Amino acid sequence: MEPELIDAISMVKSSHHRCSILISIGNNIMTPSDISKNTGIRLNHVSMFLSELKERKLITCLNESAKKGRLYQLTDLGKKVIEIIG
Repeated sequence: MEPELIDAISMVKSSHHRCSILISIGNNIMTPSDISKNTGIRLNHVSMFLSELKERKLITCLNESAKKGRLYQLTDLGKKVIEIIG
C-alpha cells in the first residue's frame, strides 16, 4: 500500500465526520448543503471538513470560483479510501 493512501486512511479514520462525508459523497456530485442534510453534520462543520479533505486530495471541487452551490466529488484516492474503510 502506498504511503499517500495510508496517510489518507489514517486521516479519515481519525474522524467520524470525515468518514461520513466521504461515504455521503460516494459516486455522487454534491453541494455542502446536500452533504449536511445527508449526514446531519452542521453546514459550517461540513465546510471545514471539505477543506481538509480537499487539501489531502480526497475530494475535488468542480466549480471552485462559485461562491454558492459548489459541487464536490471524490477523487480516485478518495474512492480507494472508501473501498478500504467501507
